[in-house]
Amino acid sequence: MKRFLLIMLLSVLMINVNAQPFTLKSAGETKEFSLQIYFGTGGKGACVQYKGQKGIIPLKIKSYVTNLTVKPTFDTYVWDEIIDGKVNGSYGLTISGLQDVFDIWYERKKDGKRFRLEQVGGKGEEPNGNDKYLLHDVLLSFNSFNDDKLTISYPDGTKTTTILPSIDALVLSRQSIIADYNFDGYDDVAFSIPDAGMGVYRTFKIFLYNSKTKRFAALKEPDYAKSNCSCLCDVTINKQKKQLYTACRGGARWWQDAYHFNKEGKLVWVSSREMND
Repeated sequence: MKRFLLIMLLSVLMINVNAQPFTLKSAGETKEFSLQIYFGTGGKGACVQYKGQKGIIPLKIKSYVTNLTVKPTFDTYVWDEIIDGKVNGSYGLTISGLQDVFDIWYERKKDGKRFRLEQVGGKGEEPNGNDKYLLHDVLLSFNSFNDDKLTISYPDGTKTTTILPSIDALVLSRQSIIADYNFDGYDDVAFSIPDAGMGVYRTFKIFLYNSKTKRFAALKEPDYAKSNCSCLCDVTINKQKKQLYTACRGGARWWQDAYHFNKEGKLVWVSSREMND
């Protein structure tokens, strides 16, 4: 019961967690400028787009610090701005667990000038859910609320569109996670939504990045014949064992399945166990 209530609460809070991008503007400058900043898990996949410009500037995470000792929690990010392969400047911001953004700045490298930025709209503004990640020079565009399309734009101009699983309820949202799911040293991206039943776990759609082809492809789901969970649900990673775990509820019990990737890159069942609340 505790697990059910916790997951339902987290599902509702995801609306705020995914309230991106953050729209920022300069403060105290004679010539005002504004921009939108996008980023994912731990500040990865970040990029900036200035108002009036079509180009997207990649950001490389320089530092990420999370403070869990206070309530609400705080996450502080610093990124390097990369233009033509070189660091052109740096961005920084702090975001609270309540989605307040503060201490926002941009520092220009050529002269060390620091520009103070402030959030446009701020807390309480209705997010549109349109988000972007720039990962391995590939632009992934999606919406966290009311659009199921995932558009992947590659540097060579190739563009693909994939339909993600639909969200059943308007009060819920799609969560996105950047992580190395197949342990090959390259980050992948996953999208999860609450299950269509009681909403007690989240189902995942994972896209793996292939460093040889420089393309993203959907992870093929494993054979569930020996598994207790017949879905990629509540997926977690064990880096030490190089295993993926899934978790689901069957009747009054919670189960966990463990998988690993074989030499062919196929996800294969390893073991299952009952979980205690």
